[in-house]
Amino acid sequence: MTRFTGPIAAVLFDLDGTLIDSAPDLGSAADQMRVGRGLPSLPLEQYRPMAGAGARGMLGVAFGISPQEAGYEALRDEFFANYERCMTDRTFSFDGVAPLLQAIVERQLLWGVVTNKSARFTEPLTAAMPLFASAKAIVSGDTTPHAKPHPEPLLEAARRLGVDPTHCVYVGDDERDIVAGRAAGMYTVAATYGYLGAQSDTLAWGADASIASPEALLELL
Repeated sequence: MTRFTGPIAAVLFDLDGTLIDSAPDLGSAADQMRVGRGLPSLPLEQYRPMAGAGARGMLGVAFGISPQEAGYEALRDEFFANYERCMTDRTFSFDGVAPLLQAIVERQLLWGVVTNKSARFTEPLTAAMPLFASAKAIVSGDTTPHAKPHPEPLLEAARRLGVDPTHCVYVGDDERDIVAGRAAGMYTVAATYGYLGAQSDTLAWGADASIASPEALLELL
């Protein structure tokens, strides 16, 4: 595994599918809507691969609807309300994430979160989980005028940390994470342990490296 060639001062992470497994709560929020309409419940396994796509993914699984279709916005608002009530019930960090973050802090590196999840959910979720106590920047999907794959959220996180973007590593489990990281001038790492389905070709994303477990990141730093 090739280590990064330049100095690293900070590590930034995507949230869902990279640091935390929120699929059980996301899936539950959508499945409640199905059951409430007299439809049979679906197993979590059907929701999990689309968890990284948020409301779009969950409603696509639950109702086969896309954002372009009539009625989507009302379903989305109902989903958001459901999720807001349950978003910390069964959400937890992936195995290995807590010791990884502890090791990053011990190495005197800064770390933070850049997610497309809106602040409405990001802020209470991260405040409720002790995991995020040592994070020095948390940037949500609506913190800046742009969301990933635009680089601006990553550049905002670097500004908040007081670190040159070229001295940052960005870790994510979606192609848009790698696109955003590269556009921001950061080193990029594809996390393959999250919600990736069998169809995802992470090698095609152009990341500097990929990791099959959180701990593997330490070998790169």
